[in-house]
Amino acid sequence: MVDCQLEHDSTLEEAGTQRKIHLLLKSVAMGTMAEKMIHMPLEKLCRFTGFLASAQKSKSVIFHIQSIHTDN
Repeated sequence: MVDCQLEHDSTLEEAGTQRKIHLLLKSVAMGTMAEKMIHMPLEKLCRFTGFLASAQKSKSVIFHIQSIHTDN
């Protein structure tokens, strides 16, 4: 299991104005996804898919990584 934090930065248009988006998201990878993440360089641009779930006995959300897509 790998506990990590994903970071997202982008700009998008909302209601006719540009909005900067910055997000830090607690994440976890298990099994083969954890093995893949261990060997990835830090700060590599990737696309992750998975699901959000609340942590046990907490109101915070954790992103469970199910696949990783990279531009080689």
